[in-house]
Amino acid sequence: MWERRGRLATIPQRPSWAGVWILGIALIVLTVGVLGAELFMSRISFPIAIAGLVVFFLGWPYMKAILFPWAFLLLMIPIPNIVFNQITMPLQLLASKVASHSLPLLGVPVLREGNVIHLPAMALEVAEACSGIRSLLSLVTLAIIYGYLLEKRTWPRVALAVAAVPIAVIANSFRIVGTGLLVQYWDPDKAEGFFHTFSGWLIFVVSLFMLFLIHSAIVRFKPREETVE
Repeated sequence: MWERRGRLATIPQRPSWAGVWILGIALIVLTVGVLGAELFMSRISFPIAIAGLVVFFLGWPYMKAILFPWAFLLLMIPIPNIVFNQITMPLQLLASKVASHSLPLLGVPVLREGNVIHLPAMALEVAEACSGIRSLLSLVTLAIIYGYLLEKRTWPRVALAVAAVPIAVIANSFRIVGTGLLVQYWDPDKAEGFFHTFSGWLIFVVSLFMLFLIHSAIVRFKPREETVE
């Protein structure tokens, strides 16, 4: 919004009473969320209330102009646990499968049982924290804002956001493989301590770099097209 403050200043202000109804919906959602102890509903009421206040004081044209910044606020809300759990387990199994197929190629025999990888040195469990869901959500969020700020075309923005998903999944799988190599060839205790945490940061930085490379390829090999913002 700050980047487009000049354009926003030219939008005529047309306050609308519809904002009161939107604000009322937000209060209802908040009440239901609090009474039902449903955190997601309680949290989602906040951006709805913001939309209601914008429409009430500034009008629909202004709300339309800030639609993306407003929608971006939705990414600050943790996804519901029921959805989180449905995504986490498949990611754990996927990371386990990739590691169990990759480690033998590097000379490490493994036996996989679900999300547990049995190595000669010890058993390595791909826990919920190692599923990569948090890094995936963080990378998708960064990809969206990166594309929005640095690209004017729609399709590269979408491409960057979509590309963030496989990048995060692949990067997390390589992190599990790296942990397995540390366990087998160095020290299991070292793999679970500082280097385990550091590898998470390192893999995330690598993921950002891969995202940058994809954007560079899009800029280099695809001609720019005029778009209407």
